[in-house]
Order: sequence, then structure tokens, then C-alpha cells
Amino acid sequence: MSERQVLLRPVISEKSYALMDEGTYVFVVDKSANKIQIRSAVEDAFGVRVESVNTLNRKGKRKRQRRLATFGKRPDTKRAIVRLVGDDRIELFEG
Repeated sequence: MSERQVLLRPVISEKSYALMDEGTYVFVVDKSANKIQIRSAVEDAFGVRVESVNTLNRKGKRKRQRRLATFGKRPDTKRAIVRLVGDDRIELFEG
């Protein structure tokens, strides 16, 4: 699995921006990716050293359709919280 298939997109939120000051970044990743694949994808894509990777699976919310009296569901996602070694930073987010 290539790094483009593992890392889908970064998570942009107030909480993830606060974590960036501590050298921690949050990504939405492929559901079948494991921690070793995520670590190597971040190291290859951004040229940084990864200290630790934590993952979590999030269930999609149930959403009501406005026009119909039915319910839909947002997709389930998997997130990875990646902590970098020392003073390493991902410049994509810093600028």
C-alpha cells in the first residue's frame, strides 16, 4: 500500500491545531492500514521521524434526509494521531 493510499487527508480542527504545537498531527487514514504502514507513510511523505502512532475508528453519524422521511449515514472513518520525534515538524501545516 503506498503512502497516498494510506494517508487520505489531514484533520483540520481547533483541537488538531492545538496538538500541532506539541508535535502531534491527526490524519484520516485507510480503514485497513495498520500502525506500521501509517508510520512508514508519514516518514516517507514528509521526511520526518515518527515517535508513536495511535489509531481510532469512528462510526459515522446518522443523518436525517430533509425531503424524505428516511435516514442516511455518514461513512465510518479511521483516524491516526501521529507524534513526531523532538523538533520535527511537518511544514505543510506550519505555513
